[in-house]
Amino acid sequence: MSETVPPAPDSAPRPDVDARPRILVADDQVDVLEALRLLLKRDGYMVLTAQSPAGVLATLEAEDVDVLLMDLNYARDTTSGREGLDLLARVRQMDTALPVLVMTAWGSVEGAVEAMRAGARDYVQKPWDNTRLLTLVRTQLELRRALKRSRRLEEENTHLKRGGERPSFLAESRPMQAVRRLVERVAPSGANVLITGEHGTGKEVVARWLHAASGRPDSAFVAVNSGGLSEGVFESELFGHVKGAFTDAKTDRIGCFELADGGILFLDEIGNMPLTQQAKLLRVLQTGELHPVGSSKVRRVSVRVVSATNVDLAKAVAEGRFREDLLYRLNTVEVQLPPLRDRREDIPVLAAHFLAEQGRRYGRGAMRFSQGALEALMAYSWPGNVRELEHTVERALLMASGDEVTPEDLLLRRASREGPSRLEEMTLEEVERYLIERALTRNEGNVSDAAKALGLSRSALYRRMQYYGIKGAR
Repeated sequence: MSETVPPAPDSAPRPDVDARPRILVADDQVDVLEALRLLLKRDGYMVLTAQSPAGVLATLEAEDVDVLLMDLNYARDTTSGREGLDLLARVRQMDTALPVLVMTAWGSVEGAVEAMRAGARDYVQKPWDNTRLLTLVRTQLELRRALKRSRRLEEENTHLKRGGERPSFLAESRPMQAVRRLVERVAPSGANVLITGEHGTGKEVVARWLHAASGRPDSAFVAVNSGGLSEGVFESELFGHVKGAFTDAKTDRIGCFELADGGILFLDEIGNMPLTQQAKLLRVLQTGELHPVGSSKVRRVSVRVVSATNVDLAKAVAEGRFREDLLYRLNTVEVQLPPLRDRREDIPVLAAHFLAEQGRRYGRGAMRFSQGALEALMAYSWPGNVRELEHTVERALLMASGDEVTPEDLLLRRASREGPSRLEEMTLEEVERYLIERALTRNEGNVSDAAKALGLSRSALYRRMQYYGIKGAR
């Protein structure tokens, strides 16, 4: 297990994202633009400028803007404000939630009312009062943030985002105590973390524990099965989309990266991500910038990525199935989880925890294991690791006739780790794993030859090997 820990938080490969609110100021007079730029910059804002309606529209197409402060009069029509009202209508078509403040030196109350009826939030008359202008900008920024929070809450119905109490980290074995120490050391650093281990070893539990120990437990934690996303939904799921981007895009949607902004994005099954998707992910990790599907507008995010896989990524890189530059971005720190068979001291602790948990769920809180059941649990090889143990305990609790779980209630098909019993006594998954291991042994670890012997394609065999945590020599 690697224990390389970055010396300081700023050594983590996270993009330098400017989190200042972005104000777009539009006016055809350069001196007005410069005066407003200096005023807003002193108040802590990033200021973008445009001198024409076309410049405003081009900036809004390319940039994520928090407030638009725009003149109503430009070169074509300097007094009526009609040019600005036409621009306001175009802006509203592009983004109905963008706060717009209008300015005019020629306006009247009637003109300001017309602009506000057309969608402007308020108006400023030249020459402006600095205090009032800054107050209006701050107010509109707060409203903008409130709208964004509302949208994020809607998206949380489909994406997991949870902070708060630290999850249980049940481990008495020496290998898992080493994992715990490493997680505690790296959690506050902000570094990207890669969690590796066989199927079912508890990679997401460790990711959640790392989040809770990060010092910002109330920040976002968003989990996504990145290896299970088809090409058609990958960008929409991670980067979001805008209304009308495709047939079923009825409304704007926030992607997982934006939902996790300021927190952790947990990318599970990262080793199964296709190369084309890897390239898109790498760009966001390098720049901190993304484009929702159907939009050319840049969105900036600051996200800590914690990823997990049961794939040997070094081997995948050597075989051209995984990008080496993406691996470097993901594994600033690597946490390797041992299989349950290599941490047997944890089996009684985990089993007791699952029994108590499921006992509360099913109203059987007085359940306990018999000595024979504990011996059977310790003797079993646990090819499905902690996840299989949890399912086995739940099933045994339901099968038990009294308050004690017996060996028979466990329904374990193999009584020891010294090889399988008869095929007819094994589960389908146990049979498949056994036959794959036999084929690899007969063919001296050659995956291509083993796949032919089993009647599978090389890629299909690799997928099954990844699922069972089986490693082939070549």
